[in-house]
Amino acid sequence: MLKFTSTQKFNGIAVAKDHERTFYLAFLSGEPEGVIYVDERETFYGDKAAKILPDGINFGLHAVNPEIVTSLVMGCRLFEKSLIKTHTVTEIPRVGVTSTGIGVLTLTLMHGNAPWNGVRVSIRKDGLMVGSDITTGTGSCGFRLMYGDYTCIVEDRLHSVKLFDIRFDRTHGHIVLNLPE
Repeated sequence: MLKFTSTQKFNGIAVAKDHERTFYLAFLSGEPEGVIYVDERETFYGDKAAKILPDGINFGLHAVNPEIVTSLVMGCRLFEKSLIKTHTVTEIPRVGVTSTGIGVLTLTLMHGNAPWNGVRVSIRKDGLMVGSDITTGTGSCGFRLMYGDYTCIVEDRLHSVKLFDIRFDRTHGHIVLNLPE
């Protein structure tokens, strides 16, 4: 399948069902860019999902608009592509349930007492860019992310850059950043 998607520069989703598990692979220009694993108890995204992908499972390919695939990949990005191409499967021991999750982070930028619109906001995790948006008239922008710690990079129209460390979890879904005038 990887050879076919690569040579055809395939854009879309590959889906496989294995007993009560479902795997999704997102492809852009023939390269695997995202992975999702779903079963009745849990869901994994990205590299974590790729680690439990069994060898020899049969996927059905579905062509999807690249813009839609790009949006999907924002929440399930595969950083270690070698996990798909040369992985070995080992069952992950379940010692306990971890509190991982995914959601939408909304950032609101305030410049003094006014919302700051038209500002580029980028989000990084472990030095890698995971999202970028421009604030609206209300000073807001949004990102679909895994819960965790991120660096928020704010670049104004004069190309001045400010960095903020933020924590995104169930209790911190909307964060207001007050920037001095």
